[in-house]
This record gives sequence, C-alpha cells and structure tokens, in this order.
Amino acid sequence: MSKVKMAWQREDDKSCYINEGFVLSEKNVWIPGKRAEGNNGAMAEVGVSQAVLVEPSGGGGRKLPQYIAALSATLGALAAGSMLGWSSPVILKITQDNSTDYDFSVSESQGDWVSSLINLGAAAVCFPIGLIMDILGRKKTMLFLTLPFTLGWLLITFATNVGMLMAGRFITGIAGGAFCVTAPAYTSEIAQDSIRGTLGSYFQLMITVGILFAYAVGSYTSVFVFNILCTLIPIVFAVIFFFMPESPNFLVVKGKHDEAREALIRLRGRNYDVDSELNNLQTKAEDAKNNPVSFLSAITKKTALKAVLICYALMLFQQLSGINAVIFNTSKIFTSAGAAIEPAIATIIIGVIQVLATFVSSLVVDKLGRRILLLFSALVMCICSTALGVYFFLQDTHGSNSSIVEAISWLPLLSLSLFIIAFSLGFGPIPWMMAGELCLIDIKAFVGSTAGTFNWLLSFTVTSTFNSLNNAIGSGQVFWLFAGIMVIGFIFIFFVVPETKGKSVDEIQVMLGAEPLTMSADEKK
Repeated sequence: MSKVKMAWQREDDKSCYINEGFVLSEKNVWIPGKRAEGNNGAMAEVGVSQAVLVEPSGGGGRKLPQYIAALSATLGALAAGSMLGWSSPVILKITQDNSTDYDFSVSESQGDWVSSLINLGAAAVCFPIGLIMDILGRKKTMLFLTLPFTLGWLLITFATNVGMLMAGRFITGIAGGAFCVTAPAYTSEIAQDSIRGTLGSYFQLMITVGILFAYAVGSYTSVFVFNILCTLIPIVFAVIFFFMPESPNFLVVKGKHDEAREALIRLRGRNYDVDSELNNLQTKAEDAKNNPVSFLSAITKKTALKAVLICYALMLFQQLSGINAVIFNTSKIFTSAGAAIEPAIATIIIGVIQVLATFVSSLVVDKLGRRILLLFSALVMCICSTALGVYFFLQDTHGSNSSIVEAISWLPLLSLSLFIIAFSLGFGPIPWMMAGELCLIDIKAFVGSTAGTFNWLLSFTVTSTFNSLNNAIGSGQVFWLFAGIMVIGFIFIFFVVPETKGKSVDEIQVMLGAEPLTMSADEKK
C-alpha cells in the first residue's frame, strides 16, 4: 500500500471507483473493495475527478508467460540485429576484386551505400508504423513485418546486380526499424510494473545477440549460406509469435474486453486478480472515450512534452555517444594494443562483451533502476572516450612507435572494453524502452515511432560522416567531442529524467508533472 494510483468518479454516479480494490472508509482507513459508497452519498465527495489513492501495485501473478511472450516478440529484434551486423563480415568480402560471392562486382563506395541504406529504410517506416500498429494491433503488425523481412533477405540472397542488393537492404531496414517501435511497445504493455524494465531490456539484448550471430557466422560461412540463415530468422519468429496473446491495452481500447480478459489470464495466470487490472484498463479507456482529447491537445500537455523531450534526448545521446566510432575503430584499437588478433576475432570478442553486458543490464534494470544505469553509462563512456582521445591524439602527434604511445598501449583496449560494457548497461537498451514507459497510450505510438525515426537518421548521419570528421579534426579530437556530449547527457539525465522503476503509468505521469487533485479538509471529515 505504498504506491500511488488514480481513482475516477462519474458525475452521474455518487460512488468512488478505485483502480484495484482499495477504498477509503469514513474513518480514513484503507479497506478492500472495488466500489465504495458512504452514508447518504457522503463518500461521493472523496472521488473528485482524479484523486490520489494508495494501493498495491505490480505484485502477484505468474511471470513466466510474460517472459515467454516478451522473448518471442524480441525474436524480431534478433532479425534486426543480424541485419545490422551483416555488413561487417559481408561488405569486406564482396568488395574485394577476387570476390565470387555474387556474379557482379561491388565497389567500395557502393559497399558504403549497401551498409548504410538500412538506416534510411528504418527511418522511413518508423512514423507510419506507429499509426499501423494502432489500427491493426501490436501482434498483427509484427507478424505482418515478416513479409518485408523475408522479401528483403531473398533479394539480398539472390541479387543479380547492385540495385537488387541495395533494394534488399532498404527493405530489411524497413522491417528492422518497424520492429524497433512495435516490440518495445508490446513488451511494455504486456508486463507487470515489477518486471517491465527487465522485459523491455530484452529488445536490446536480442539486438546484440543478432549482431554477434552476424559477426560469428558471417565471418566463417559463405555469403550465400549466411544470407539463407538470416532469411530463416524472421520466419521462425512468425511461427513462434503467432501463438502469443495480443496486448491487453490495445484490446481494451478497441472495445474487445473478453479478448483482453483472456489475454490477461494467459499472461498473468488464472490465480491472478485479472478483473481488477481489466477494470483499471476499462476505466481509463472509458474516460478517454467519454472525454475525448484531440491529438494536438494530448501531445502538447506538459507531461507529454516532457516525455517527448526525454525520449528524443536519450536517442540523441545514444547515437552521439561515440558507439559507432568505437565499433569502427575496433580493429585499429586491438592492433594499437599489440594484440595479434585478426579483425574477425576482434569483432566477435566485442560482440560477446555487448551480449554479456546487455544481459547483466536486463537482470539489474528493475533492481537498480533506469536512472542510475543511465548515469553510470554516461559517466564511464565519457571517461573512456577521453582516454581514447588522449591515446589517438598522442599517436597522431608523436607517432605509433614513440615511447609515450608504447607506454600506454594497454589503454585503448581497456577503454574499448569498458566503453562497450557501459553502453550496453545503460544507453544501449534503456532509450528504446522509455517511450513505452513515459507516454500514455494515446501518444505512445507517435512518440515511439518518431523517436525511432530520429534515432535511425542520427545513426545514418554519424555513420556516413564519421570518416570525414575523423580526417577533418583528427581521431583524438573526435573522441573528445563524444566525451563532451556525454557530459551534457549526464547533466540532462541527472536533472530531467525520472526514475520509472516499478512505477505504474499513473505514478509516472505524476512524476512528469501531472497534478492530481487531493482531498480537501472538508472531504476528509
């Protein structure tokens, strides 16, 4: 009874409706009950439009079905991860003069486009997919995405010219970008408050597993075999996810209350008080229906604007953290450290570090909280970027064989490893889950999709301009630039980002600035 939620009172009904079954007696004692009526309607005065009530939240119910549903949904993220990691082993092979993987040649400039086109495809779909999933539903939308994913991989696999290869990459980018919006929304809506962060972090975990799969398998198989394996992943996802329930939130909004109840039973178990949660969802849906608010009004509310600011800012800091610069310099960093490891092995090692660190994040995100992980991530990445900047600056200034550079040859490898770990603990998974946590359902799809578009456009910009920036100001200065951005990110998180660990939707809205009405002195009598 330590958590805060809302109660609503209908104007034509002199009774107080409570979210999950705790009401205020005449002696101001909280007692169980789904509906409270006082003597001669005295209790009606307690339930003004939105009163803050104290009640239990997030406990009980079976967790295993929710874990299974979330992992099934994030198999789409596994497909997206393999798409992201594909270019690392493949582009190197197909741009060589003696390559026989395709019946056509691919120049280095064409290879750059083949690598980066997925970002444009993902950016193009993120906004419309938010509208589509509000019409079709989260489950049907994700199942539908199997079609473009499969089509894209088939074009890549059986390409007869560079145009087909580029088209395939663009289409797989569309499917991957769409999953980056739908999967986090789905997992946030099926999860209880106590495990919402853990399930949300599975998305980024499966992305990293997909990237590692691409690094490992793509490096040691033919391009054709690798492409076939990547084609099978979204098909396996569709077969498994077909048996998962739809989001109860979406079903209630569409008026499908019986289906929503069945979905909650499948997700929580039959021993869980499904009716209380369902009544809570129905009350919110009815309130939204009876008091319609235009989208412009919904998105311009103080709480919504703050949520949008946080979601966009976290995406900005994620992409400008220097993660791509670190990944691009992996082989160079390993070589500088004197490690006699071939580039393929180096990238696999980094992939393993990412997976392990992201898995650890999924275990602690609901214990330590989102905010502390983001602050830790920003601080460590700032220190590591500064150290990498110092190393490369000294290398450019004094030469790679100078005594001062050789004396700190261990620094870049240590900094690289810590940077990847810190990113995977905080800035990797958490920005993607925040739209699902901070936004109400009427703007969640829009904010999640536009934030995703913003993220992919930033990724394309950083990827396509990194080499030019490196040549213009020097590699050391580039890393210092990223370190400075992380300082700004740390300050922003400290003063602006709220802690959403274990909080209900209503509690989070209060933290964003909503002002629920409290009982007056007369109402307490």
